[in-house]
Amino acid sequence: MTLHEATALLPRARVILAIERRRLLEAIPDAELTLTGSTSLPGMLTRGDVDLHLRVPADRFPDAVRLLEAQYIPVHPEIWTAGFATFETSEHELPTGIALTAMGDEHDERFRRTWLRLANDPASVERYGAIKRAYEAKPDAEYEAAKGAFFASLGLDD
Repeated sequence: MTLHEATALLPRARVILAIERRRLLEAIPDAELTLTGSTSLPGMLTRGDVDLHLRVPADRFPDAVRLLEAQYIPVHPEIWTAGFATFETSEHELPTGIALTAMGDEHDERFRRTWLRLANDPASVERYGAIKRAYEAKPDAEYEAAKGAFFASLGLDD
């Protein structure tokens, strides 16, 4: 994994957000699309990908899944739930993933609380950056396990 400073990528990530916001909110007007993940926070370390969080009303979730399945590449459908699904697209300058959640679902709340916490907690940002640096040259599976442990340590699943 190659690490980048998010600050350098943020302008390009915001362009991708604007493009996807136009596309997705035209199809799902009552949805919300936000930039999330490491690229969304200046000063963070990132692998250079863009993470978007698409929140839809719970009753629109099944329709939103079908819409995204037709336009994007489904990712890890084995972990999808009744209120959470993941997709990606390679049509942008930076790899782009979309986490689709039903508003109020546990995944929706976890995404929002996690990134709000990181945006307001420099110590957690530093800890996360240290993990990324420590696993930069190691297999992705090891990094993903360490990343999962870090997010669990934030105690936001309560």
